[in-house]
Amino acid sequence: MSLLVVGTVAFDAIETPFGKTDKIVGGAASYIALAASYFNPNIHLVSVIGDDFPQSFLNTLKESGVNLDGLEIKKGEKSFFWSGKYHNDLNSRDTLETQLNVLADFKPVVPESARNSEFLMLGNLAPAVQKSVIHQMTTRPKLIILDTMNFWMDMALPELMETIALCDVLTINDSEARQLSGEYSLVKASQKILKMGPKILVIKKGEHGALLFNKDEVFFAPALPLEDVYDPTGAGDSFAGGFAGFLSRTKDISFENMKRAIIFGSAMASFTVEKFGTERLIGLSQENVDDRVQEFVDLVQFDIAVY
Repeated sequence: MSLLVVGTVAFDAIETPFGKTDKIVGGAASYIALAASYFNPNIHLVSVIGDDFPQSFLNTLKESGVNLDGLEIKKGEKSFFWSGKYHNDLNSRDTLETQLNVLADFKPVVPESARNSEFLMLGNLAPAVQKSVIHQMTTRPKLIILDTMNFWMDMALPELMETIALCDVLTINDSEARQLSGEYSLVKASQKILKMGPKILVIKKGEHGALLFNKDEVFFAPALPLEDVYDPTGAGDSFAGGFAGFLSRTKDISFENMKRAIIFGSAMASFTVEKFGTERLIGLSQENVDDRVQEFVDLVQFDIAVY
């Protein structure tokens, strides 16, 4: 089944305790589409870039099976740029510079060929922009997955609430879940957020794994302990891409299958952090992905007798 990915294709400049980059390719949609491409060869991408963006990366997306008919290229303009510096724990960061450039007035247009996509993955954007994409779909997708962040909770909460009410799956991190719900307990937070509209809530906890909630059940997936972690940028987007890609391939949106999707999403995120930017997500083999997923299975598989 086809997967429509909407989000940013951008430039990043990143500094972590383990290194520093100049301007490199980033953006939520870049990570999402690359991660999803290992599961689904039928991906449409909607985004906007300037004519300063490297053709080589666009070729990489095409070679990965990503349809770029919905990628708008604005002549004479610059692509979105973000620069950040991570603290020693890699869980917090400071934004050093943000240049909206072409993103400032981005009004996504979904191509006719993508308006019947069965799965829709909305990367982090202004809630009104995300909502406009949903309204462009000819038929309602089988599953709408929405990612957002605390910035929109601060700056556009009414619009965000309207958009959340339209989605099936919401993905946010633990601090965002607490902010959105007003609850410290993530269990209490999940139940409040699920009453806002989504049927499923995914709470990303970085190096501490991810939680999957519906109104009756909860599932926890650990993060894989890694020897080398260089750059957490894009890990959450890669997670979302693996999650959405697996679900769209299997066409099964049951809670049980979402448990599997969480593991595949976590596997893609674990690759991303091993190098800077999107580099590690390019050129993986199916064996690489399968072996990494097996590492997750081995991590939590055990026999126990309950007396």
